Amino acid sequence: MAFLDRSGDRALADELRQRVHQRLLVETEFPVLQRMGTEDLRARIAEILESELSQRQLDLPARLVDQLHQEVMDEVVGYGPIQSLIEAPEITEIMVNGPHRVYVEIAGRIHLTDRRFVDDEHVLRIIDRIVAPLGRRVDESMPMVDARLPDGSRVNAIIPPLALNGPCLTIRKFSRTPLTPAALVDLGTLSEEMRIFLEASVQARLNILVSGGTGSGKTTTLNALSSFVPEEERIITIEDAAELQLQQEHVISLESRPPNIEGKGEITIRQLVRNALRMRPDRIIVGEVRGAEALDMLQAMNTGHDGSMSTLHANSPRDALARLETMVLMAGTELPSRAIREQISSALHLIVHQARLRDGSRKITHITEVQRMEGDHITLQDLFVYRQRGVDRQGRVVGEHVATGATPLFIEIFEAEGVPLPLDVFAPPEMRR
Repeated sequence: MAFLDRSGDRALADELRQRVHQRLLVETEFPVLQRMGTEDLRARIAEILESELSQRQLDLPARLVDQLHQEVMDEVVGYGPIQSLIEAPEITEIMVNGPHRVYVEIAGRIHLTDRRFVDDEHVLRIIDRIVAPLGRRVDESMPMVDARLPDGSRVNAIIPPLALNGPCLTIRKFSRTPLTPAALVDLGTLSEEMRIFLEASVQARLNILVSGGTGSGKTTTLNALSSFVPEEERIITIEDAAELQLQQEHVISLESRPPNIEGKGEITIRQLVRNALRMRPDRIIVGEVRGAEALDMLQAMNTGHDGSMSTLHANSPRDALARLETMVLMAGTELPSRAIREQISSALHLIVHQARLRDGSRKITHITEVQRMEGDHITLQDLFVYRQRGVDRQGRVVGEHVATGATPLFIEIFEAEGVPLPLDVFAPPEMRR
């Protein structure tokens, strides 16, 4: 791939790029530069580059000249050395580990690229270019920040003194066209029977929690599930950095806000959840539950806001419940564990658990029903699971999604809501033959 294998003298190319960029800023007044259209800017860069090559008596290949021209453009109006990585559709994640090591993820595998920043200050300028339009900042007093690109891609930055290797930037890219449930079936993330069941579950207004590890595809799955919400419903999404890509018309997107430089003005997810309850929502979708807002979300689910959805980091469906209980305690309540578990068991219907497997593929490994309390514990029932049989010669995981044969206790909800659901989706493979 071109961005992983560029020939030529990189040291010379980097020097030329910096020199042309510097001359552009020095020789063109900033207000004029701001007013320039794309074509005028390209012409001005070409003029300076030609002058620089002539002064040094360099005769570079046309391909390298075009590359330098584009790199200077990216430096002025884009995100510098990583702009072309952001534009490459096959790249799903970009990881900047200081100025001299830039990695990308392609098809679940990590690769080192030849992209380089000049120094720490260069990385910091690009980070600031990303976060400044969102009203956020990163400096010694606030050395960590979550943000997003205009296309919704998730951004995290952390800088010295916390990051010892220099400023680190991580960009989790999202497809410009969200993956549909049918596309996820084609990719093997879930089976057709699971898709049918999840579509009916969303339309029947079940409360669903999507759990999984980092990079397992929770947000992608949440986007796919949200596509099943009827067009006429009013949806309110709540996120730290807005990244959900809902296609319905009646969607209100809320985003939390960090404190300002005086430590004031912070708006938390919990405050937004409370405010959303006053906005006449049909559905509340919380991008990720990670703290005390878990209590407010459970109370919303228990007080008539059916059909709510969220994501949560966990290693298994059982661990998801344990984390949820811990986060409710973070709200400072004096509720005993049993009371919290009763709220969880009455609020949640389904846990959709997702994992990234060793070959980089992402699979929904469990669709689990949250049943009732038995003693002091919540009982769970797997409805669908992913059975892994091994790994083939190419290192790809081999397995299949299967129904366990169990029928959920909430099956009457589908009937009450008038949502058709063929019961044969719950039939295990041996009964289909």
